[in-house]
Amino acid sequence: MKQNNQEKLYKSAIYALAFLWIFTGLTSIYFSPEIGYEILASANITGSMAAYSVYAGGTLDIILGLWLLTSIKTKVCCIVQVATIVLYTLILTVIDASFWLHPFGPITKNIPIIVLIIFVYSSLSKTKRV
Repeated sequence: MKQNNQEKLYKSAIYALAFLWIFTGLTSIYFSPEIGYEILASANITGSMAAYSVYAGGTLDIILGLWLLTSIKTKVCCIVQVATIVLYTLILTVIDASFWLHPFGPITKNIPIIVLIIFVYSSLSKTKRV
């Protein structure tokens, strides 16, 4: 792939991932927090622990999106993103494994997202961005 096209694809991947993290965080905290509370309630996590979990998760998501946009230590950010996705996937699987079979794919979408993060990570090595 030509360097210019590679750079455009890299930037598009960064912006797409940043949008995903920021929008997910905003949705968790402001637009639809009741969904998070319902999922946690199904695991008997309620009250202040549920509130903390929803707000902490949403805040982490927003921070990851903003971090991506800064281009500071992007490799570390990629590692943290994958770790966060794996943790969220494990937690959601324990709470309700049927999310793996959900028609909108709240868990299965994590696989292509991780591939996109790996693309960003590997592009850093090729273009000497860190």
